[in-house]
Amino acid sequence: MNSKKWVIIPGIIITICSCKQTSPQEEDRRFFSETSFWNQPIQENPEIDTNSDHWIGLLISDPSGYNFGINATRYTVPVYEVDEHTPRYLIEYHYLTEQEKEVWKTTRDRFGHGPGFEEPVPIPDSATPDPLEDAHMALIDRKAKIAWDMWGVKKMEDGSWVSNTGMRYPLNGDGVFETEDLEAVNGESIHFHGPSRASAVPAIAGLIMYEEVMQGEIRHKLSCGTRFNALQEFVYPAAWTDGWLTGGIPEGAVIQLDPELDLSQFNLLEGEKVIARALQKYGMVVVDNAGGSPIYAEGLWGQPGKSWESILREWEGGISSIPLDHFRVLKVGETVKMGDARFKDGPWWKKK
Repeated sequence: MNSKKWVIIPGIIITICSCKQTSPQEEDRRFFSETSFWNQPIQENPEIDTNSDHWIGLLISDPSGYNFGINATRYTVPVYEVDEHTPRYLIEYHYLTEQEKEVWKTTRDRFGHGPGFEEPVPIPDSATPDPLEDAHMALIDRKAKIAWDMWGVKKMEDGSWVSNTGMRYPLNGDGVFETEDLEAVNGESIHFHGPSRASAVPAIAGLIMYEEVMQGEIRHKLSCGTRFNALQEFVYPAAWTDGWLTGGIPEGAVIQLDPELDLSQFNLLEGEKVIARALQKYGMVVVDNAGGSPIYAEGLWGQPGKSWESILREWEGGISSIPLDHFRVLKVGETVKMGDARFKDGPWWKKK
């Protein structure tokens, strides 16, 4: 079993990630099918997009001053395993205030829940959504091979649950939603149709999971956000976008860390090396707008005994120490020119 090791020096306890490489014979606990886009490594010598230098230049210009970092303790997604014994709840809608309608530029009364989400959802007593405003949460039933995810989810004082969005989908499927199936309306947010990610990908897609880092290998693409996503332009596996910038990075684009880069030149913890190797082999998919360039790791709220401390650092050191010019955007192909148009008149962060 892989776990933390403790090195004891008088007055100091240092936690070290004990990481081993997962053998192909071990149970595959990745989300989605073996053939899913999310689980495919990048081929050798992939074609780089002609706009790659421009897009990486946008990331370098980010006013936060940071490179790619990790969201592990804020603005990310906690994931809870459930089964047939887990308590189930009918998830109620959140109804919009007049002020919220103005912010979201809509006359709708509420956001949406996707097909199948009208059935009761299993939620453990210990489940805790991300405590910040995004309040994401996901649930997975490995036996039944079902996943649920939500954005803006809240447990009420009477024990009931309310959520802005809600999606139910196969845990062993392809991990991709189709724009047509979502009945999306050009110009408005995809949140009115169920998905919790603005790019309309499953919230668990590309998430760095604690267990796989401790095992020493991530065998899927990661997910990230940027501040410079394209206005009404996205590419598979995204099914929508909330970008604001004409000529920006299409949501769904894959960004890869140079596979030839010598990682030993960076002072990376063992867990951070696991992530860096995945960025080289699988890359990461742009899935959302963000106040910077975060890569999303599993939130560990409500899971005693688990912590990212001494395993990975979020924004000071670690992955954030790797300069952005070591990344490149792979060829995106033909984009779909639709999506949320709320920020067409200016940067999203100036409209909040």
